[in-house]
Amino acid sequence: MTAALDTPWTQDTDPATDAPQGRAGFKIEREAHKLEKRLCREVGKAIVQYNMIEEGDKVMVCMSGGKDSYALLDILLKLQKRAPIHFDLVAVNLDQKQPGFPEHVLPDYLRAQGIPFHIENEDTYSIVKRLIPEGKTTCSLCSRLRRGILYRVADELGATKIALGHHRDDILQTLLLNMFFGGKLKSMPPKLVSDDGRHVVIRPLAFVPEKDTARWAQHRQFPIIPCNLCGSQENLQRKQVGEMLREWEKKYPGRVENMFNALQNVVPSHLLDGKMYDFVHAHATGVASEDGDKAFDEEEFPAAPTLPGLQVVRVG
Repeated sequence: MTAALDTPWTQDTDPATDAPQGRAGFKIEREAHKLEKRLCREVGKAIVQYNMIEEGDKVMVCMSGGKDSYALLDILLKLQKRAPIHFDLVAVNLDQKQPGFPEHVLPDYLRAQGIPFHIENEDTYSIVKRLIPEGKTTCSLCSRLRRGILYRVADELGATKIALGHHRDDILQTLLLNMFFGGKLKSMPPKLVSDDGRHVVIRPLAFVPEKDTARWAQHRQFPIIPCNLCGSQENLQRKQVGEMLREWEKKYPGRVENMFNALQNVVPSHLLDGKMYDFVHAHATGVASEDGDKAFDEEEFPAAPTLPGLQVVRVG
């Protein structure tokens, strides 16, 4: 697990000046202030650790109208004021012309906040409905169309980074979905070069649990736009995995955090992928190493409850 980096990105603001004093509702405001500090600290840590935002960057923040993208923009605006570098933000929403989409909500909010923004109008809804049979999940095709459009918009706006609102829970859900259904050890990286090779995509909420974005959205009273306007069936596999993680978090505190830490502590020599580690040419060197495998020693782990639904069976 990487230690927190003490930089202007991650330093806390002064509670004496930020938290209201001597009035009703102080406790609620104090909790909200603690949440804000935590969000700024975790987002700042991710930005520094993965070098997400650099001097002179123009960051395009993709806004869906959901709690996570609102929280992302809100925290980036706060960090922008105290960051040790200069960078610009522009909020972008893709209006895909779903029936019932309240097209005024985001422009009204962004205009009221004085945030530079761009609304891109593309009727991808009609394309998806024409190509996907009724009752089938439309998310994958919709996502591919949206990605291409947002890359184009980033070019047109001169954006050097594209910021998405995926949080820690999204990253873990993707890891488990790939393991369970895709046969891959793969998740969402905090920073990547896009598939067209021309854009850098960042996820500044990578260290933030979903419960914190939900609490912040409630506190800030963001005008949330529902995500079910397209009428598509929701991704049931992702929903089930999300529920499993929430259940683990409730019953076994620390388990989900350990899973996330594991993504930052990968040992390729102790997996099975020959592309990541040269097993074929591994041979004895005659030199002792702390990293060498203690093949006959049982690995020790902290005491924890047995995984639900599993029985421990000793063999050998």
